[in-house]
Amino acid sequence: MDLGQLFVVGCASALCLGGGWLCVGRWARARHLLDTPTSRIRSAAQGYVELVGVLRELPAVQPLAPLTGERCLWWRYCIEEYRSNGKRSSWHVLERGTSDAWLCLADATGECLIDPRGADVHPAFRKVWTGSLRHPRGPAPQGWMRLFRGARSYRYTEERLHAGEPLYAIGDFRTRGGGRQGLDLQAAKREVLRQWKGDFAGLLQRFDSNADGRLDEQEWNRVRLAARLEAEDRHRQSSTAPSLHQLQRPREALPFVLSSHGEEVLARRLHWQAAGGAALCLAGALWLATQLGVSAW
Repeated sequence: MDLGQLFVVGCASALCLGGGWLCVGRWARARHLLDTPTSRIRSAAQGYVELVGVLRELPAVQPLAPLTGERCLWWRYCIEEYRSNGKRSSWHVLERGTSDAWLCLADATGECLIDPRGADVHPAFRKVWTGSLRHPRGPAPQGWMRLFRGARSYRYTEERLHAGEPLYAIGDFRTRGGGRQGLDLQAAKREVLRQWKGDFAGLLQRFDSNADGRLDEQEWNRVRLAARLEAEDRHRQSSTAPSLHQLQRPREALPFVLSSHGEEVLARRLHWQAAGGAALCLAGALWLATQLGVSAW
């Protein structure tokens, strides 16, 4: 088998393996979405959950989309330049960016803050247009105004999420406050002691009863007792605070998805991608078999 045949066999093997990896990955991702039941925010279990609700504005100032300057809750953009060297012409990415502003999802039972970093986001709003400047000025042209744009050397893509839009979300759900967290007394006491030791002068002022500049065993016992009582008091205060629900990227290799489209739409897309991967895998396998058969002859 010469070098040319080895190269072809390598390409066929890569196509087969890549298609198989795409098929298995997309199929597993779709199964995660379909097999995870939808939860209500107030009663959701801690861990990997699926939520459905409506996006709401947070008290903080809404971010502005970087290309159009439009108000939104989340954005993603890309700027490309058209390049041609006589034989080949293509678009090359110059800039891209993604918002990291927190989102607020609400359903009939409560609200949940979402950290979108690391999420696979599928917004309903997506605008693509071209222009002659690297950075567009103002919103994308509409209607007949598009006829007067002149040379179009740059292509802009902007995606956004807005308040009032429906949102499907699946990720790692955690609740703080509201009595949802149990008390690990030993760990809480160690944390209090660690904080107090950071200000040892203050610790001496409070517990060095004989003013000898050190803490003896009896005084350390008083410190430990005070730390336990402080830990219990902190837990009581956090338990009476309102529940704060958060959704973020899972630590495990599980999908973290935010989408303006429903679960069925996402699963259908993933199934089609899995089918495409299977087709590539089969084509690579047939190509490889053909090359190996030719080599055998």
